[in-house]
Amino acid sequence: MTEGRFLSLEGGEGAGKSTQARALVSALAARGVHAIVTREPGGSEGAEAIRGLLMQGEATRWSAHSEALLFAAARADHVEKVIRPAIGAGHWVICDRYVDSTRAYQGAAGGVDDAAILALHAFGARGLLPDRTYYLALPPSEGAARAAKRDGGGDRFAMRGEDFHAAVARAFDGFAAAEPARYRRIDATLPAEAVTRAIVNDLADWLA
Repeated sequence: MTEGRFLSLEGGEGAGKSTQARALVSALAARGVHAIVTREPGGSEGAEAIRGLLMQGEATRWSAHSEALLFAAARADHVEKVIRPAIGAGHWVICDRYVDSTRAYQGAAGGVDDAAILALHAFGARGLLPDRTYYLALPPSEGAARAAKRDGGGDRFAMRGEDFHAAVARAFDGFAAAEPARYRRIDATLPAEAVTRAIVNDLADWLA
């Protein structure tokens, strides 16, 4: 049985995370690796129910602290029901957002203490972190334009202002600098095919 791996895709609005997740499944399948795509918030029945609460409604529907708690609850169910079983069965898991999005959106941009978010993660998800995190770096203005074109304005988070999304981008830059063993910074201004190639090339040590 192949060794299971856990990859996350992170970044701001419109960075192409969902596109890359699908492309990676195909690229890995061509190399004989079975991968599944999942997402946050969501990915399991319970987490998808919480997703509806988090993503719909006015931008001010929840405080950042309330959001952090809801994300942590969704993630706990997701990890228990989907991610850990898949890794244990030898599959690769590609997750569209994970705990670093909470750290960036509710933490750096929303004002929730990073240590508190990580404490919730340690309790709810037993501290599970990805083997590698691919940060799709894109200027927030370009990301906002892509998101607006894609879905006509986006969800509660996409609707927030420029300062909020600039803080999110700075947070991801900081995470990538602080955790080079886990993080890979990918230029998301490149064509989608080039972004996929960059990620697959970085995975070469696990695909040999």
